Amino acid sequence: MPVSGTGGDPALRSRLDSLDLQSLRGEYAAQGSFLYVDDFLPGELTAQLIAAVSAVEGSVNRNYLPGHKQGGSVSRHAIDRRAPVIAELYRSSALLHWLEQLTGERLQLSPPDDPHAYALYFYTRPGDHIGWHYDTSYYAGRRYTLLLGLIDDSSCRLDYQLHTRQKAAPVVSGSLKIAPGGLVVFNGDALRHRITPSLPGETRVSLTFEYVTDPRMHPWWRLISNMKDAFAYFGFRQVFHRLLGRGE
Repeated sequence: MPVSGTGGDPALRSRLDSLDLQSLRGEYAAQGSFLYVDDFLPGELTAQLIAAVSAVEGSVNRNYLPGHKQGGSVSRHAIDRRAPVIAELYRSSALLHWLEQLTGERLQLSPPDDPHAYALYFYTRPGDHIGWHYDTSYYAGRRYTLLLGLIDDSSCRLDYQLHTRQKAAPVVSGSLKIAPGGLVVFNGDALRHRITPSLPGETRVSLTFEYVTDPRMHPWWRLISNMKDAFAYFGFRQVFHRLLGRGE
């Protein structure tokens, strides 16, 4: 049965209003478009999102790229059918407005055919990980990533490097565990990062949202992006679901 809800909007608005946005904006800028807030989502909304994890488990696509990544993924297309509460949060006007104030950008939702717009990532088997990378934008504009912690009974860590593409700025390395309800937000082209490998018996599930400053994309780059997503993340049925039917 699909897990739906209101997107937690009243509670979310209250939580966002309670945050010291001016201080967070300064921290975000000083770290080269990167910020971690360890208690971002209200508890009731975090609980709804954790319930959504169980609702989509049958749609997890396992993938393995030697030397780079191993894990499970669920795209926005499967989430729309089984856990619409995630889509409601992604489209929350309160969240989008807060992010615009934080980043100083006019942000837009990713296009409906982008499987990465919102997605769940499962680290549930020994060795699940993703190596060092940037969240490269194929769009005409910039792409911003939100990483929300949901379930973390693991030793996995988000390792990151700040200022790697800023001339004359020293690279700063960091490492953190994202608590349930915690938020990481960053410019995908600016942050070099990875998730360290999981150990036997561990479970880590995270949720990502992607927002863009310009949703236009050249058809050639769209094809490249879709093929990457099909092989490395969601499988062909989720990425090309409109051509292949509703199957997951």
